[in-house]
Amino acid sequence: MSTNRNKSFPWNPFLRRLAAIAVPVAFQNLLTTTASMVDTMMVAPLGELSVGALGLCAQFSSLMFCGYWGFFGGGMLFISQYWGSGEDDGIERSYGLTLVCMMTVAVLFGCLAVFAPEFIMRIYTDKEAIRRIGVQYLRIVGFAYIMQVFSMAMSCLLRSTERVRIPMIASVVSVAVNIMLNWVFIYGHFGFAAMGIRGAALATTCAAAVNVLVIYILAWKEKYPYLFRVRRHFRWNRGQIRQYFVKCFPIICNEVMMGIGNMVINVTLGRQPEQVIAAIAVFRTLEGLIIGFFAGFSSASSVLVGKCVGAGELDTAYERAKRLVYLCSGVILLANLCLFAVHRPVLTSMSLSGDSYLAGTRFLIIYGAASVIRMGNWIQNDTYRASGDAVFGTVLEIVFMYALVLPCVLTSAFVLKAPYWAVFICCYIDEPVRYVLMQMHLYSGKWIRPVTETGLAALEEFRAKRRRVRA
Repeated sequence: MSTNRNKSFPWNPFLRRLAAIAVPVAFQNLLTTTASMVDTMMVAPLGELSVGALGLCAQFSSLMFCGYWGFFGGGMLFISQYWGSGEDDGIERSYGLTLVCMMTVAVLFGCLAVFAPEFIMRIYTDKEAIRRIGVQYLRIVGFAYIMQVFSMAMSCLLRSTERVRIPMIASVVSVAVNIMLNWVFIYGHFGFAAMGIRGAALATTCAAAVNVLVIYILAWKEKYPYLFRVRRHFRWNRGQIRQYFVKCFPIICNEVMMGIGNMVINVTLGRQPEQVIAAIAVFRTLEGLIIGFFAGFSSASSVLVGKCVGAGELDTAYERAKRLVYLCSGVILLANLCLFAVHRPVLTSMSLSGDSYLAGTRFLIIYGAASVIRMGNWIQNDTYRASGDAVFGTVLEIVFMYALVLPCVLTSAFVLKAPYWAVFICCYIDEPVRYVLMQMHLYSGKWIRPVTETGLAALEEFRAKRRRVRA
């Protein structure tokens, strides 16, 4: 049954549950991003060209992320709602579908990285020296993609069922292994030859394998049931597959179309001077810290709201969603201020100096101003998805990306020949307008669309209440 909206909001238990999910996930994501930052710092002595090449290779990884994240979001939608209604069969079936779809993307990108790295680097930059270094990295790191995505699929299941400690511990071990092997392989220790940037790729691949292994060991020790019932993962029928893809399709379209749009932006920025390319590579790593930190709250909101929707507690889901948007935006503002306070030693430690240091600082200032609104849009979209509405945020993101952001970026870069910082500002030009539209949709309550029988039974009563409030 729906809860009574006239009751005061239970802040204390809400914040405790939010922290119980958000903090471990945020810590896990920060560890993953820290590994990328450490890669950049340890490669930095090899020169700005190596740093730039590593950053461009990371953009290809980000494109893969966009390819599988739609299935990740769809998986969290179904698993969190089935978790709320206590339907084990739905949890296992949804995980199986999510795993198959995500691994298909991983195999595709892994093959491209291993067998066609020259083609990939030609897309991202016209600098031959940077391309040669990037090819060496991709040929090895492509083997890590399958294991990285497999870990993410398992994390989707574990997060959605509020078992966030397992992937967090696995990330701690994986990052430690990555850092140690970077030292061994990049510079040559313990009898190994110095491999340069190829050593960073090999260390990343080994760490990805360790991550998978640790998740399996910890899940087995805790007797976590859903991960090991392999036969149940693949017992689908046409109706179940259709329902999954109907809900996932808008998310997939959103992530793929946004990934392509972001690739165009990165290709445009990749035509800037080499100092700017190096600054972009470092900025993307630092941006990952903020996104990784924020993703913990995003995952928590998806679970806390989606679980209530699945359990039929629709009023509670609505009240939680409203508070999560402003709470998370405030946290991101504080995180940005902390990052900017230490930006000078961080940028210089990554071999940025002179023009590249100035460019990196400008990127951080622009991003700091834009990201509070940007993350507000993100948290609302993730909340809508977990509640069953994967269309509204998708349409807004795609329309604004292709009707406003890309035309402004391309025109400013290639027609107006604007400075790089002006081109960068254009990347966020749509965020304030989308925020207003997302807020209107949030308060309408129309984004609550259950997939469980319990949630559907409570839907009409909830909609009647919302109509009375609007009247």
